[in-house]
Amino acid sequence: MTWSDLTSRDLPQPTSTHAYGDNPAQIADLWLPDGPSPHPAVLMVHGGCWQKAIADRTLMNYAAEDLRQRGLAVWNIEYRGVDEIGGGYPGTFLDVSMATNMLVEKGPKLGLAVEQIVAIGHSAGGHLAAWLAAQPNLRSDSDVSSGHTAPLAAVIISGGLADLEASEPVTLESCLGSIIDDLTGSPDEGRLRVFSDTSPTELLPVDAILISVNGDKDRIAPPELGRSFTKAVRAAGGQANYIEIRNAGHVELISPGTEAFEVQAKLIESYVNR
Repeated sequence: MTWSDLTSRDLPQPTSTHAYGDNPAQIADLWLPDGPSPHPAVLMVHGGCWQKAIADRTLMNYAAEDLRQRGLAVWNIEYRGVDEIGGGYPGTFLDVSMATNMLVEKGPKLGLAVEQIVAIGHSAGGHLAAWLAAQPNLRSDSDVSSGHTAPLAAVIISGGLADLEASEPVTLESCLGSIIDDLTGSPDEGRLRVFSDTSPTELLPVDAILISVNGDKDRIAPPELGRSFTKAVRAAGGQANYIEIRNAGHVELISPGTEAFEVQAKLIESYVNR
């Protein structure tokens, strides 16, 4: 599939939009299903190579609406990209943390069950969703440590670039290599290795189960990334699964109606109901 195969569809709209900060990018869309509350909550993190010029949260509207129709409440977050003022290190990380914290704090009043949240992040969003699960392992003096943690039961890393160091040489240069310094920040005496607080691989193990789902024909997030990240999680003593979808690329993963999306939707349903 191409991006236009997805974006040429009629764009669904969320139930409501909520600000978690003063910046215009610090917002999250709520997709609320019909029926009595509380509704199981899904945290959704869009990709776009960490760059707003490539994609924003609306790219996930199609997936959010499909999950909403399945009876799941979706919290689809926006955040500052590395190409926006205040984005990159540490702003991008602090944004996704604040957006998630708002879900935990305000969710019950909005009719959401937040005791066992399932997250799904696509592409760069897969990195950020896995990073959210690793927040408890951050050093308290890290610039990206917000003091917040989220009760994530599972994270679906959908065509994700969770391991920044491993992803840089195999994904598109324009996706990561050209912006990695902005994303990870510069080393200093207290943080000689920039991946130490920005790459989930270096913050293992985590409590959530981390499930990597990759298309076998994905050129942005090749399957080897999901396989190697799964091995790293298990080696660190964590829980992880790897699922490879045949004849699927990057777009199919967030396109309702495809096998790739259906597999992930079923995974989400199974974990919110545990």
